[in-house]
Amino acid sequence: MATADFFIKLAVILLSARVMAEVFAKVGLPGVIGEVAAGIIIGPSLFGIIGQEPVLVLLANIGILLLLFEVGAETEVGRLMAVGGQSALVAVTGVVLPFLAGWLICRYGFGLPNTVSLFAGGTLVATSIGLTLRVLKELGHHRGHVAQVVLGAAVLDDIIGVIMLAVLIQYTQVSGVDILPSLKMLGFISIFLSAAYFVGPYIERALLLLGKGSRTPGVVITLVICLMLALSALAHSFGAPEIIGAFAAGIALSGKPSSSSGLARRADIKAGELVGPVAEVFVPVFFVMVGVSIDFGRIDASSGHFGGGHFWAFAGILTVAAFLTKMLAGVWVKGPLRKKLAAGVAIAPRGEVGLIFAQTGLLYGIFDQSTYASMVFVVALTTLAAPVLLKIVAGSADSGGGRPVI
Repeated sequence: MATADFFIKLAVILLSARVMAEVFAKVGLPGVIGEVAAGIIIGPSLFGIIGQEPVLVLLANIGILLLLFEVGAETEVGRLMAVGGQSALVAVTGVVLPFLAGWLICRYGFGLPNTVSLFAGGTLVATSIGLTLRVLKELGHHRGHVAQVVLGAAVLDDIIGVIMLAVLIQYTQVSGVDILPSLKMLGFISIFLSAAYFVGPYIERALLLLGKGSRTPGVVITLVICLMLALSALAHSFGAPEIIGAFAAGIALSGKPSSSSGLARRADIKAGELVGPVAEVFVPVFFVMVGVSIDFGRIDASSGHFGGGHFWAFAGILTVAAFLTKMLAGVWVKGPLRKKLAAGVAIAPRGEVGLIFAQTGLLYGIFDQSTYASMVFVVALTTLAAPVLLKIVAGSADSGGGRPVI
């Protein structure tokens, strides 16, 4: 891509994201959906101005890292650990039920091959943690009880999803599974997050000392972003999602009750606020690129295995199953029915994670074009509808004292 083309396309992405976010916010809808809609409009689905150029995808990846860093920096680890049991139950249920539903519907409802059915079930497992957290933050619920449960569940979902994708690819290629790499990855992630939490205070003190001793501006924010990028690269090198590294960096700088010098709790230096202006530029790029990756032009309802009415029946049934199975996972959240419903809706959007599954299935020749189009339809609908439903549930769910239930 030529330099001038890159500048123009980046300007189009940023401007369209801001305009559409404002438009959606004006009518009472989450601004993040406006950013995804902007990607659909300027992407291959409509005008085709923006495609999946590697440099734009790279900028989008920086955006999701910054978002997860901000979330980690604002996370109260004690509260997250307190709801760990609920998060684990929500995550496991939100993986097992969609996977089984997708596999059964495809294998026995529509007679698809077993490998196709397994990949379709895997696509329904995904949870778009970035989309969910952005909506919760817009609604002001990102520090509530349900938000903490959802955060833990979404992180676990991402980890399980990566492992499941690797296992399914291995199964389809060699008709067998080696669980040792998966166990190694789980062990690394557990040690990684624990180390970030306990070593965090020492990192904070070092950053503060360097910041006070520096004679040039911007030293602390530079070191903070370098830490985020380094931990993300380290996570990737062990086969874990990069966002785990960014989240761990945020956790490390979030401060703990025993650490009065936590960057995220000091009045003069706050990790989340430090990267805030940078995140405001890069995070919308991520959500616009999510919209760009949803190519409605690939959906051909008139041909393939699911041509005509069969396409809509197949895609419709899978979409209903995708919503219901995730919403059922919210049953483990303590509290009234609206809390459970809010948690279930919050983990329903598949977003970019679901698209990775679908695109991998197409790349390895597991999905044909019509099956792939059906899965894109399911991912797109859950991605666009879930945040709207979440706002409805959160906005109408008051607990007597005027506080939202989530």
